[in-house]
Amino acid sequence: MNPLIVKKKKKKIKIKLSRKQLCIPSVSDDDIIDYSVKPEFYDPKLDDKDQLWVQKKKKGQYSDAVLSCPACFTTLCLECQRHEKYVTQYRAVFVVNCKVKKGQVSDKGSLKRKRVRKGAGSGGVDESFSPVCCSVCETEVGVIDDDEIYHFFNVLPSEC
Repeated sequence: MNPLIVKKKKKKIKIKLSRKQLCIPSVSDDDIIDYSVKPEFYDPKLDDKDQLWVQKKKKGQYSDAVLSCPACFTTLCLECQRHEKYVTQYRAVFVVNCKVKKGQVSDKGSLKRKRVRKGAGSGGVDESFSPVCCSVCETEVGVIDDDEIYHFFNVLPSEC
């Protein structure tokens, strides 16, 4: 037993308290949270709504993957085709959340190539590439060529 001394009008009073009375009872989170009520942020129909949105955007067309930004996971492309030789590269015509840096030329030397066009004879035509960035976080995710085809090389593919 621990005595507690309290001064009251210049008199000393001794009060005896047990250990239980000195301890403050702890309350766990499980005692406070009511698990019978569903949280407000839970929507059981959300997955179905998302699936309908994707089907509407894809319009029934086939895609090798859904491409996302590697830094912020923003969706960049719903319809793309994987490169035959370089399996981590993709090409697409329709993209979302992408920004083209016009006036800049990509420094990706391996992507600069000469393409022989029909009717061009034996000479090749130099093709220029402009960098493409994620519009949310500005991460460079690929390039766009003169034919307005996007070539993605820095993306996260997911099964569709």
